Amino acid sequence: MARPDMRFDGRVAVITGAGRGLGRSYALLLAERGAKVVVNDPGGAIGGATPDGGVAQQVVDEIRLAGGEAIANTDTVATLEGGKAIVQAALDTWGRIDILIHNAGNVRYGSIRDISYEDFTAVVDVHLMGAFHMVKAAHPAMCDAGYGRIVLTSSIGGIYGNERCVNYGTSKSGMIGLSNIAALEGAPFGVTSNIILPSAVTRMAEGLDVSRYPPMEPQLVAPAVAWLVHEDCSLSGEMIAAIGGRIARVYIAEARGVYRPEWTIEDVAGACTHILDTQDSLRFGLHGHAEHIGYSFAMARAGTPEPA
Repeated sequence: MARPDMRFDGRVAVITGAGRGLGRSYALLLAERGAKVVVNDPGGAIGGATPDGGVAQQVVDEIRLAGGEAIANTDTVATLEGGKAIVQAALDTWGRIDILIHNAGNVRYGSIRDISYEDFTAVVDVHLMGAFHMVKAAHPAMCDAGYGRIVLTSSIGGIYGNERCVNYGTSKSGMIGLSNIAALEGAPFGVTSNIILPSAVTRMAEGLDVSRYPPMEPQLVAPAVAWLVHEDCSLSGEMIAAIGGRIARVYIAEARGVYRPEWTIEDVAGACTHILDTQDSLRFGLHGHAEHIGYSFAMARAGTPEPA
């Protein structure tokens, strides 16, 4: 059972993209509950250009005015050196890093046909490579300390796809594998890693008609993220969606599948309905790699063809 007042006293949090929107909401909530916060944000425009160091400092000023502790950092997550510098800012200031929330993002729209390579890589570098740069810097330090909480920001666009967002969708789906590996490798050391799939009306929604949306302030997402990075939360390798006040587990599942000792193209075509049948689906979870193989091998060892 959760404590009435779940706090983060003594904990140090690094939050990327914390100058505006969702990241700002996370930073303010964690600081309010006692965390010391590195507010990372170069302060760029939505596409990533024209940096403004004052954006992160404004959030730091808000936190300090309310009696909290925070420092501003404007290094970019898009380089390995930047990721190291962001984490080092926490270590240099407070001697530890307990929480990493990778929220930094940018948007450059484009279809597979039309997007330029520059626009594709500019988004991948911040979202996906940024996640790796941050995890690469923070995860070992957390494992060495015997404690850590990581949340990476994916998207329903990474689960289901979205037109004209090939760079974004690619980045967000790739992040799921990174989080799972961080969770597996961190488990022996008390380090967890989870995915948040947030939906909120921020500047990322610029150009969309949001007039018929329900209330979707970043503050509706922040408590879910704060729970995932709290010491009482033992979840790891999970994906949690937060949209319009709804919070839900998102997960990957497999159909039970069809076994045959031999296959032809025609056999696959004929069995397709059963291959795709999701009734009684299987969910293997964080250790799904081994469980998927074990389940499949067991079908083969049984040697009994499934009906098709």
